[in-house]
Amino acid sequence: MASGFGRLKEKVAIVTGGGKGIGRAISLAFCNEGAIVVAAGRSLSALEETCQGILQTGGRAIPLQVDVSVEEQVKQLVSHVVAEFGRIDILVNNSGITGPTVPLVDMDLAAWNETLAVDLTGAMLCCREVLRHMIPRRNGAIVNVVSEGGRAGDGKSGFPLRSAYCAAKMGLIGVTETLSLETGPYNIRVNAVSPGPVQGSHITRAMEARAAATGLSLKDIMDSLAAKASLGRISTESEVASAVVFLVSDESSAITGQTLPVTCGQHIN
Repeated sequence: MASGFGRLKEKVAIVTGGGKGIGRAISLAFCNEGAIVVAAGRSLSALEETCQGILQTGGRAIPLQVDVSVEEQVKQLVSHVVAEFGRIDILVNNSGITGPTVPLVDMDLAAWNETLAVDLTGAMLCCREVLRHMIPRRNGAIVNVVSEGGRAGDGKSGFPLRSAYCAAKMGLIGVTETLSLETGPYNIRVNAVSPGPVQGSHITRAMEARAAATGLSLKDIMDSLAAKASLGRISTESEVASAVVFLVSDESSAITGQTLPVTCGQHIN
């Protein structure tokens, strides 16, 4: 049930990729903490479904269709939110695509460029436009959803067959750390959450592509992912959302420029 007395009471939050998966879970978690949610993304029907679920619990939410890789659409998104609510308190850059699952030697340039345009440049555009409103108010919180694929895979740097995705996510970690230094004097915090494998359709699609590329079975790949975590399982979308709520709430008021893994202990040796 939506609450007007939660940790994010009356905060205006944009969640990109808010219609599905982790983005939907974040949108619902924000609603439960009292936030006004703007669910943004490319699939209007998915966004409307998310917002309808929020409205049914007594929360406040609107769906806005946007392709974050298109500069003018991002500008229109931010202008719409400011005109509607007067401010933006929170931005979560969650929009992303899995990109190609191929060796770099076989990489298609268009597929590479599309992955970076959505997963990295799109987040930059959203940060840039939102900060133009946060900085004068000297207040705000940004969370970028990155990935353990952008920090380490199989105990090593990178994640084989996913060079475009890893490059984008590694780049977004760099943006997170740099932006925290630029915006700290304005009382704006910028952090990232870094999920490992997360239960849901996103990981299923990515691992189906990996199975096709390697000849391994999907079950063997999923079992291997769970076995690498100290908890013996992979995380849930709601667990990632809980970490995001923490990072945008006052409970993390002294935390900025950090990347928080949500992995069930995937990289604990």
